Amino acid sequence: MSTDTTDETIRYTADVVLLAAGHVLLIERGWDPFKGQWALPGGHVDTRETSLDASVRELEEETGITVPASGLRQVGAFDAPDRDPRGRYVSVAYTATLPALVQPTAGDDATAARWWPLTTLPDLAFDHADILASATAG
Repeated sequence: MSTDTTDETIRYTADVVLLAAGHVLLIERGWDPFKGQWALPGGHVDTRETSLDASVRELEEETGITVPASGLRQVGAFDAPDRDPRGRYVSVAYTATLPALVQPTAGDDATAARWWPLTTLPDLAFDHADILASATAG
């Protein structure tokens, strides 16, 4: 048990693992940290918003693809202290599976959005490989 009583700012985010036909939808980050690297769609939870609502919003803003909240299933919370170089971030991740690939359109802070085969993924930003592994396990 830690005895450190230093206050820590914790930021709240949401990520989405969208799957279809053996692929996962990724965005290329337009901003640091990890500018130019591939990541799951996601971002900050806004004031008066749940992580589920933020997941729906961020997915649409970054990829142009809309999945209703009822179509998302929670994968879990990811809260390792060093998961983001900007400081302490806690993310709740969600997943959904579409019946077929849908053409994404990059937007917001994503410079690109594309489907990647699950068998040939690029290196992922943050701990997104762990989130993806949790979403696709068993």
